[in-house]
Amino acid sequence: MAAIAGTSLPALFELRSASLTLEALLLRTRDLAALRQSLEEHLGATPGAFDGEPVLLDLGPAPEEAPALDLPALVAMLQAHRLRPVAVRGGTSDDLRAAAALGLIEAPETSGAREPRTVFKEVVHEVRVEVPVEVPVEVPTLVIDKPLRSGQQVYAKGGDLIVLAAVNFGAEVIADGHVHVYAPLRGKAIAGARGNTEARIFSTCLEPELVAIAGTYRTTETPLPAEVLGKPAQIRLEGDRLVFQPV
Repeated sequence: MAAIAGTSLPALFELRSASLTLEALLLRTRDLAALRQSLEEHLGATPGAFDGEPVLLDLGPAPEEAPALDLPALVAMLQAHRLRPVAVRGGTSDDLRAAAALGLIEAPETSGAREPRTVFKEVVHEVRVEVPVEVPVEVPTLVIDKPLRSGQQVYAKGGDLIVLAAVNFGAEVIADGHVHVYAPLRGKAIAGARGNTEARIFSTCLEPELVAIAGTYRTTETPLPAEVLGKPAQIRLEGDRLVFQPV
């Protein structure tokens, strides 16, 4: 452990670079009443889907015309749905000042961003996993052979993820490639986290609280087809919708 400069005392902390998978909430409206109704319709029935998870507020898609965005009210609304805003991107100078007053950090704009996708045509937001873009390198498949409990998260950066034990409710498995769960999948599974639309999700017992591929997601609010619920199945992306198939 390094010593503090000019003293013989050991350093009690270290600063290191770190990366974090972060879901982005893309707003297409500044009308909080309309947004509140949409959140209730699509997240109200699944209160456990987002258990205090940090999110980035992307204000870029929302028109900057009136009504003005009441950012404190928006943050409170999202917190009521167990979402915890930690950063903001886009918006007006007034938006950024309000965000700073709330303790939200300003995230840089991304380049080459694709058009957001969602299975709900009327939804005015999208939950999307974003990770830093780096030079592609060959990455081995990540294999997990122990059950994942609520609150645990595993991310296969740049490759596929294979889980040989149960992914319990509240746990989260993420991969830039495919996600394979050879056991009950009851938590969240996110494949194609960097936008790979060819990624798929496989499970021998499909009972997820949330599944997502390249930004298109589905929660337990919409029941799974009977032919795949609790059975071996795969999930793939076809256009703007998730397709569930028995295997």
